[in-house]
Amino acid sequence: MTQGAASPKLSNGLEQGGPPSLPPPKERRLLREAGSLSRDQVAERVGVTRETVRRWEAGRTTPKGQKREAYARLLAELAPAEEPSPTTAGSTTAASTTARPSPKAAAIREQEPAPPTAGATATAVLEQEPAPDPASAASRARTAAEAFDALYTHAAPFLVRQTYLLTGRRILAREAVERAFQQAWQNWPEVAVDPDPAGWVRAAAYEYAMSPWHGLRPGKRQPEAPPATPEDRELLGALLDLPPVYRRTLLLYDGVGLDLPETAAETEASTPAAANRILHAREAVAQRLPDLAVPEQLHRRLAELAGSEKLDAPVSTVVRSDGERRTRLWTRAAVAFTVFIIGATALTVRVAPTHYEPVPAPGSPIAGVPPLTGPEPLTQADLELRKELREKLGGGPERLTPRTE
Repeated sequence: MTQGAASPKLSNGLEQGGPPSLPPPKERRLLREAGSLSRDQVAERVGVTRETVRRWEAGRTTPKGQKREAYARLLAELAPAEEPSPTTAGSTTAASTTARPSPKAAAIREQEPAPPTAGATATAVLEQEPAPDPASAASRARTAAEAFDALYTHAAPFLVRQTYLLTGRRILAREAVERAFQQAWQNWPEVAVDPDPAGWVRAAAYEYAMSPWHGLRPGKRQPEAPPATPEDRELLGALLDLPPVYRRTLLLYDGVGLDLPETAAETEASTPAAANRILHAREAVAQRLPDLAVPEQLHRRLAELAGSEKLDAPVSTVVRSDGERRTRLWTRAAVAFTVFIIGATALTVRVAPTHYEPVPAPGSPIAGVPPLTGPEPLTQADLELRKELREKLGGGPERLTPRTE
């Protein structure tokens, strides 16, 4: 769906009273930028937070209920008023995607070269695989497991190589892709209807791979073996020296082959910011490797570097089984923790006092009562009397003897 066709679809959905249809996430972002609106302004008009609008534009969540109607109405207002004819749909599509750009964004876009082509087989290692045709997918009855296995077989090998260029670690690249597909299997109802399921998994894998917490894991502190050839080592070193955000933007644009709006949407940045990151990243790489100043050469070398590594993803059934087992484990842990909290709360209620017992007041002295004292020392008269008694009555009185009368 293009911006030119977004307006009638949105208006039809609102007029018929059913749930209004929305354009794809990347077109929502383009419509907002074409209307010169910020995320804060859209959030204020729809009645949500800025973070919610960012997730809607990234395709991670979908608005529902009254929020969906308000958001669809706003996008319909931002879309072009007239619907293009079928004969001019191809030309108006490209023009509508950049309707009313800001002067700064237009200047940056003019400086950007066209995205590298994906026709050559030497660069097919990093190319973004096209999403399956929805019509053919709907015509074939597939179970959820079969659809997941097809997506995994389709995208996992390429995604592992891309993640290796992002992190420079082979084990972390496999782990990130495996966790991303496990997360996709847990949220399969949402991923299955996503316009770009491979992009959904790629975003999850990149987020996991670039997490700063991996540096705290003991097994992740040890450096891995570098690439075999000196050229590959220099290129990988130049990539890893870039800031993580610049590295990811460069990989998506010059490696995967996304266009500029899609790169900006996946990195959650504005289109001018993404363009500036690409330019600065290319300049930093060209300073170390002057031969890669041309974007086509950089794209070819990235594909060769990723293809030189033997990075195989595990079987899809193993990924699904491990994800389900991990989900069961965490569910049981959550249930056990909840039971523990409930038991501790019940014990506290059981042993807690049922009424208030006031604290005894501290004692106070009583007036008029002499204080308790011990025996006083003997006076001189007492000492003389005690001596006299001991001397005269030392033997005691005479013993009385009974007599007979």
